Amino acid sequence: MKTRYLFIILSLLATCGNAQKFQNPVIWADVPDPDLIRVGNDFYMVSTTMHMMPAAPIMHSNDLVNWRIVNYITPRMTDSPRYDLTDGTVYGLGQWATSLQYYGGRFYALFAPNDNPGETFIYTAKHPEDKWTLVSRLPHFHDAALFFDDDGRVYVFHGTGMVTELNPDLKSVKQDGVNKFVIERDAEENALLEGSRVIKKDGKYYVLMISWPNGGHRREVCYRSDKVTGPYEKKVILDTDLDGYYIGQGTIVDTPDGRWYGFIFQDRDAVGRVPTLEPCRWVDGWPLLGDNDGKVAKVMEKPIGGYEGGKMVTNDDFDDDKLKLEWQWNHNPIDEAWSLSARRGWMRLKTSRVVPNLFLAPNTLTQRMEGPTCTGTIKVDISHLHDGDVAGFAAFQSDAAVLSISRKGNKNTLTASEQSVKMGRQGRPIEAVDVKDVSSVDLDNDIVWLRIDADFTKGKDTATLSYSTDGIHFLTMMKDFKLRYDFTRLFMGTRFAIFNYATKATGGYVDIDDFQYSTSTSTY
Repeated sequence: MKTRYLFIILSLLATCGNAQKFQNPVIWADVPDPDLIRVGNDFYMVSTTMHMMPAAPIMHSNDLVNWRIVNYITPRMTDSPRYDLTDGTVYGLGQWATSLQYYGGRFYALFAPNDNPGETFIYTAKHPEDKWTLVSRLPHFHDAALFFDDDGRVYVFHGTGMVTELNPDLKSVKQDGVNKFVIERDAEENALLEGSRVIKKDGKYYVLMISWPNGGHRREVCYRSDKVTGPYEKKVILDTDLDGYYIGQGTIVDTPDGRWYGFIFQDRDAVGRVPTLEPCRWVDGWPLLGDNDGKVAKVMEKPIGGYEGGKMVTNDDFDDDKLKLEWQWNHNPIDEAWSLSARRGWMRLKTSRVVPNLFLAPNTLTQRMEGPTCTGTIKVDISHLHDGDVAGFAAFQSDAAVLSISRKGNKNTLTASEQSVKMGRQGRPIEAVDVKDVSSVDLDNDIVWLRIDADFTKGKDTATLSYSTDGIHFLTMMKDFKLRYDFTRLFMGTRFAIFNYATKATGGYVDIDDFQYSTSTSTY
């Protein structure tokens, strides 16, 4: 009996100990180009979601480990019909590399849509969960960082070592402050250098950038100066991999008790670009990232204990009046073509436009996938599909694994297929979608469950597709489809996608009862 109680106590202690640790990557999902700041005891982060809407997610944490989405900077983008999937697309473009700052009691965010190299947007809000309002539209600043100096002057660091000064109202560029090169690349930095993030500490300016030396791998460098305008000196502050994936691009932030951490992402194949969290050690005035050997640990103590419950992906029974913040639409949604109230407890997706394929389908609803493994299941009522409608569930990527239910006359057929999109360069038009059907089955039921299992462990990146007519027994229709990340096309991590589109005439709809999600838990 004593042995049993001792075992229980030791197990509880181990559980409590693990609760104060985390495993890198700190978010095993697509959260690229992060910028984060601390305001009091709260950490806020922004990221890139490109063609997904709403745009520019705002995330919150109390411990730098558990993050949740609390808002978006803008519900949609409207400068081009391509955001509506007409006259082209904005796949891999749209909202990029947002910069987040807090100054004078307000939050500010800057981003430059990469589909329109000619403008930059600055938004502001009193609190990140409030509605964000547009302050100004400025010239295009690539991968830019907004920076408020102690003397009230405002700068944008952008491109490869350029600085532009703004007028204090942020509505225009200062007349004598346009595009000054302040960072000179040395012979080693002979390739891409971008992703500026800027902090000021102890009177010095620090510009963090990702470095891609020719013939080398991604890494993080820092440029330091006593003046905004330089001269700047350089130091490599992180040059290492984690699980074989090199790490570079992000920022650093301090905790309320004065410790510093780096938040730097890595390309991790089909799951996307995932953040890592590591200590930041100030050595001779330089912010060196990683442990004493410059490595990023797989398992670390949490910077701040006592918090749990962060999530990037969530279950949804669609009982709420509003769509959960974890969902994003592929391009702008057509608001009148979806509803949470037409049938209480269900998400209704109506057809609204005749299109030839999934990649042009409006109102495709998505959430991220997560590693190491994850599973998503939807329950769908297909009784109101019309002839020519195609509805279903996909591992959505440039090369997608798709479960589609096609209505032909009075017959419903479920097909598992491999779909690969080809896009033109100018305006990203969809030129073709190569479809390879793997298996199919006729459906007699109006209710069907569709499931996707994804495995993002190193060397795998696979999706397995299955279905059920009773929600209990699932039959595999496609096994181990190879997922791929392609920055020349969708440029995002693989996502769960729920869709319904018309190929002949509009008017049909499907109802989704719920989305059930699970992911493997880390062990250490």
